[in-house]
Amino acid sequence: MKTRESNIQTLDQFKDEQYGKPGTKKRDDLEAGYENFKIGALIHEARLEKGLTQEELAKKVGTTKSYISKIENNIKEVRLSTLQKIVELGLGGHLELLIKL
Repeated sequence: MKTRESNIQTLDQFKDEQYGKPGTKKRDDLEAGYENFKIGALIHEARLEKGLTQEELAKKVGTTKSYISKIENNIKEVRLSTLQKIVELGLGGHLELLIKL
């Protein structure tokens, strides 16, 4: 019986192959883009969990529906101070940051 070679790769192996090792510009750009996408996705998910529309969240925070939409859809980067307002004032949560070295 012949065994077939597996083409399965881990996500890190795929990123290394397609975007280079961590520390290269192409890879760093990919990772930075993912972090921005992740923030928008987390805000979107939390907003839905709280049963809020983008407009309702925007009013609580003192911004516009359009701005909330742009953050959630990774069109606009969110400032840290605005992110804190969204999480604390808009969603009633607590923002925690972590720095890994």
